[in-house]
Amino acid sequence: METEKHIVDDKKNILIWVDLLILTFVTVEIAQFDFKTLTILIALGVATFKTILVGYFFMHLKFENRFFKTMVFLCLFVLIAVLAILFIDYSYR
Repeated sequence: METEKHIVDDKKNILIWVDLLILTFVTVEIAQFDFKTLTILIALGVATFKTILVGYFFMHLKFENRFFKTMVFLCLFVLIAVLAILFIDYSYR
């Protein structure tokens, strides 16, 4: 089985890294303010976006075939569904 080589420009990697640093700074700054429940939702949203950036660019999910991408997103969907059910169950106890 032959493997394809993916050459990613260093400039793009540096830009993604800078984006991750900015998003980390945003997360830290959001934590300084008290938006009640919204603070957690914003922090989780930023963390989700950072995870997508890392998976898509640094882990080269961008270059994988459609089946592999589908399996990754299916696993993530199941994880989110299980966590949602867990938190819903926990909130009614």
